[in-house]
Amino acid sequence: MKKVKHFFWLCSGANISLLERCPTESSKYAGIGATIFFTGLFAALAGGYALFTVFENYASAAGFGIIWGLMIFNLDRYIVSSMRKKGNIKKEFYTAIPRIILAVLISLVIAKPLEMKIFEKEINTELDFMEKKAFTEKSEIVQVRYKNEQQQLKSENEKLKLEIEQKTIKRDELRTIAQQEADGTGGSMKRNAGPIYQIKNTDADRVNAELELMQNQNYTLIAANYSKLNEIDSLITNEVQAIQRGNMDGPAARMDALSHITSNSQAIWIANWFIMLLFIAVESAPVFVKLISPRGPYDHLLLVEERSIETAMYESIAIQNADIKQRSTSFPKTEKKYIDNKLESSLK
Repeated sequence: MKKVKHFFWLCSGANISLLERCPTESSKYAGIGATIFFTGLFAALAGGYALFTVFENYASAAGFGIIWGLMIFNLDRYIVSSMRKKGNIKKEFYTAIPRIILAVLISLVIAKPLEMKIFEKEINTELDFMEKKAFTEKSEIVQVRYKNEQQQLKSENEKLKLEIEQKTIKRDELRTIAQQEADGTGGSMKRNAGPIYQIKNTDADRVNAELELMQNQNYTLIAANYSKLNEIDSLITNEVQAIQRGNMDGPAARMDALSHITSNSQAIWIANWFIMLLFIAVESAPVFVKLISPRGPYDHLLLVEERSIETAMYESIAIQNADIKQRSTSFPKTEKKYIDNKLESSLK
């Protein structure tokens, strides 16, 4: 148990020799160190999973996860160990704001891959839907590309058929008129009116000849248009079949899918926020523990230790300056004054 506590002390970034002189502070810094350690562990898992979704290689994912976790661990350790308790909570809070913002950003980075793992089944379902939707959209783009040409060919065929139909109606009308003239039910109302019937029958024959010529021409054009339509249908089919259904399984696609399901499901949206807030709380916990905890014996000893180093530094500088002044007494007045001014400015 003692080794575990010592390990967590190391994780907290505390000065072990000073902390051993403060038994009342040992549990607090062991707790801070444990929080930093487990935050780094979560970061390693999240980073490894994020890389695995890209390369699907366990060795690469494990290596990246360890490096990422160590980086987050070291950053958290630095954030907490660099904070100093001086009794002014307001000033300490303002000083800690950048560190809190950084802690929030780190927690968001850690939480996102784990969120994607937690909602993996829902994300896979959404990815399948997104994949089908993308395939449908690409298919529609192919069809729209040939739509105008298809409409033009179909309209041309309708026009050619309408011309034949109108000419047929005209021929049938003339045939009817000639027949009525022949049987006396129309026209001159005289049965067997030969010359008049011949004239009307000739008109009908002329229109019929025109109809036959038009049918030959129009049906040839219609057949050619249908052939072109079939070619276009074949092109569309081939292009649609050539569209590959991309395997949407990368981090960006999964984040997009998670965004879709959270916007469509209030329950998942709430769960997603709770997970994110949980990681923010875990990541920022060491910082807030240092902020809200009272100034303890360890902080006093640390201040004394740092103060002694600082005073020793000033003393060393003062001794060096005095030695330099002593050695510069034999210098000309101008050079001695220059050295004195430089030494005075270094002490400010």
